[in-house]
Amino acid sequence: MLYRKAYAKLEEWKHESHRKALCIVGARQIGKTTIIREFGHREYKYFVEINFATDQQAAGIFADSFEADRLITNLTAYVRQPMEPHNTLIFFDEVQECPRVRTAIKFLVEDGRFDYVESGSLLGQRQKEILSYPVGFEEIYQMFPMDFEEFLLANSVQDSTIQYLQECFEKLVPVSDSVHNTMCRLFYSYIVVGGMPEAVRIYTETHDIGQVVSYQREILELYRLDIAKYAFGNDRIKIKAIFDSIPAQLNEKNRRFVLRDIDPNGRQNRYENSFLWLADAGVALPCYNVTEPRAPLQLNEKHSLFKLFLCDTGLLCAACMENIQLDLLQGNMKINMGSILENMMAQQLKANGFSLNYFDTKKIGELDFLVSKGMKVLQIEVKSGNNYKKHPALNRIKAVEVWKNNPSYVFCKGNIETENGITYLPWYEVMFLRQEEIPLNIIYEVDISKL
Repeated sequence: MLYRKAYAKLEEWKHESHRKALCIVGARQIGKTTIIREFGHREYKYFVEINFATDQQAAGIFADSFEADRLITNLTAYVRQPMEPHNTLIFFDEVQECPRVRTAIKFLVEDGRFDYVESGSLLGQRQKEILSYPVGFEEIYQMFPMDFEEFLLANSVQDSTIQYLQECFEKLVPVSDSVHNTMCRLFYSYIVVGGMPEAVRIYTETHDIGQVVSYQREILELYRLDIAKYAFGNDRIKIKAIFDSIPAQLNEKNRRFVLRDIDPNGRQNRYENSFLWLADAGVALPCYNVTEPRAPLQLNEKHSLFKLFLCDTGLLCAACMENIQLDLLQGNMKINMGSILENMMAQQLKANGFSLNYFDTKKIGELDFLVSKGMKVLQIEVKSGNNYKKHPALNRIKAVEVWKNNPSYVFCKGNIETENGITYLPWYEVMFLRQEEIPLNIIYEVDISKL
């Protein structure tokens, strides 16, 4: 099985003293079912799986009552498998096909006999059918395609090499030339293959890019079929138009999504739900403009100005339809690499826990990404060419007194170095730029003895 970081999350969840149900969400074909199934068989004595997409009669388990004893009686009668209390994991897959499961989870978790993991795609699209959300009884975990570190491990890169690269990142010392050159080639491979687990498996076993691209185009078609199945009424046409236009929109000079390119008479408020549909489905990653690079960024967002990235860089390459894969694998920068590189960075930053923003004004110019790390705002430029030390927008931002101390990074083809307060990093080092985790226990107590 390909290594996935989500497995560590499942292990952490299993050892919590007061476990909620864990609901793993994300786009289709990113490996949710595979990792849960593997975890259930390895970590539990008994594992029960119910897929509501392939077994539509299973919804009858929740048809007549939400009382725990009745639910469990129905469950045991339906699955006809051993279910030992405290040693059984019950996996509800494709829960978007049976919204009543989300309501039943509250009562099942309260009962405490078994552990529960849910999984699904497009959960937000059927939320109106959920009678009552299991607030306090369900933990949501967002899963993404395989990130670059997972891709390296799938390609048999040693843990010691990854540790060495992380040390170089933390100490800001250059990577050795031999390792740097190999990592760049692996990075080009990741751009083409992407992080869909089956695409990665095909690549590692065959190294046949033709097979990889064929599979990626099947996924793109599956996403279009999902739009036809789950979107409502006129929204289907809007959502499909947005989805199909993402590659062309990213290829524009400023990458910003321009609605008039797909509908000359379209208005932003009439399309807002369509953009949110793709984001909720995990298919697209919105990146909103902000009025200034100051924390908290979310308070400065302008939702009328945004970029829209595809969830996986390999799918973006496959959607381009110009057979650019060979050029990319050879590191040929003559083709327009800017949009593809930005998409890859957006994908990795999102997987690393960051929300995505950018900054663009007439006075300053455009900065590719802004992300918050605590109360720090990281200013990020992504460069595809040789002239990566030319970044006028970043220079103008650093000339502004209130913004000049923000950490600044340029991801490029060069090696690690620092110059004029700007850190230059190889593209592949983005895997180590991670969001800070919130401590599990934050104890804050006010002394009121003198009141």
